[in-house]
Amino acid sequence: MRILLAFSGGLDTSYLLATMAEVGHEVVACTVDCGGLDSAGRARLHAHGLALGASEVRCIDARDRLYQEVLRWLIAGNVRRGGIYPLSVGAERGLQAAVLAQIALTENFDALAHGCTAAGNDQIRFEAALSVLAPNLQVLAPIRELSIARSEQVEYLIQRGLPVPQSGGAYSVNAGLWGLTIGGGPMLSSVGGLPDDAWQWTRDGAHTTSLCIGFEQGQPQSCDGITMTPVDLIEHLNKLGGACGVGRGYHLGDTILGIKGRIAFEAPAAEILLSAHRELEKLVLTEDQRFWKDHLGEVYGRHIHQGLSMAPLLRDFEALFQSTQQRVNGEVYLHLAPGNLQVTGSQSAFSLMSASDAVYGEMPASNAELNAPLAFARVLATPSKLYSSLS
Repeated sequence: MRILLAFSGGLDTSYLLATMAEVGHEVVACTVDCGGLDSAGRARLHAHGLALGASEVRCIDARDRLYQEVLRWLIAGNVRRGGIYPLSVGAERGLQAAVLAQIALTENFDALAHGCTAAGNDQIRFEAALSVLAPNLQVLAPIRELSIARSEQVEYLIQRGLPVPQSGGAYSVNAGLWGLTIGGGPMLSSVGGLPDDAWQWTRDGAHTTSLCIGFEQGQPQSCDGITMTPVDLIEHLNKLGGACGVGRGYHLGDTILGIKGRIAFEAPAAEILLSAHRELEKLVLTEDQRFWKDHLGEVYGRHIHQGLSMAPLLRDFEALFQSTQQRVNGEVYLHLAPGNLQVTGSQSAFSLMSASDAVYGEMPASNAELNAPLAFARVLATPSKLYSSLS
């Protein structure tokens, strides 16, 4: 059988590749690169896949497509799962499934395989996307179906003299353009944090810096006056923010399976951009625009989290997001210190704060009716006044 394997190079997919090759299948290992890999990492992944028995190892660069199809909308919607977690690698799965499905169908593979477990969200995300994009394609998920313990997988690889992933199986680490997640160990409980050496991007985050992020129609365009592509900017901010220890956190929330789950995450660029974008929106949008957009952003993020990236409802939300972002232009100033981010200011040609000569708490607008606030206050209080009169 000719099988296309969604290959991350982690323990599950390493074990899966080795076992399928051992029984005689022709396995093409394919990594859909959504960030987190440098040239050395890609080379290691290629060598690792071949050592495990792959007939071919591919790495598809999908970073720009990830930004254009997913991340720009997570920024526009100010999406944070549980008010904390910016979705990070979970946002990639629908896109990765779409890329793999296209390859499998175009090149007539007999099956597509993934290494998702029976206890995680990714199995739902992959299967939901594949059921829409390639309903007749055979999908193999041996790790889920056989429920093989991680210790057994490590032992299998060691016994055959095959390479064990660098993490050694102690944690499940997934890195992408929008952040990095760490599962396993203390994350299997609601109590306890990671040891210092388990953190990846923020481990030595002791630096301090200030920066300015420029936005155009809600999309990040520059850092400190230097124009960059969104992908280059995100990768730059991951390094810069990571060096300051920014973007580290823990998320305990509801999984798609209905149980609770907990992960640690590092998302420096997401923390910087979401904080900056939200502050700029406060300056240029009306209160009702922000209220309804953020409410829909929460719904949008829940659908992405649940693997429903193909839902037509999301296209409708994206049209509304696009409309709200027309005036989200300007610069946001931030200060980063070890483990801390603070937005220190913002400016825009569409500033609603500058649209009036009134100064809050100091001076009313020059054309203001001075007695109007009193009448307005009495109108606002009328329902409560009537209610109180009957008690």
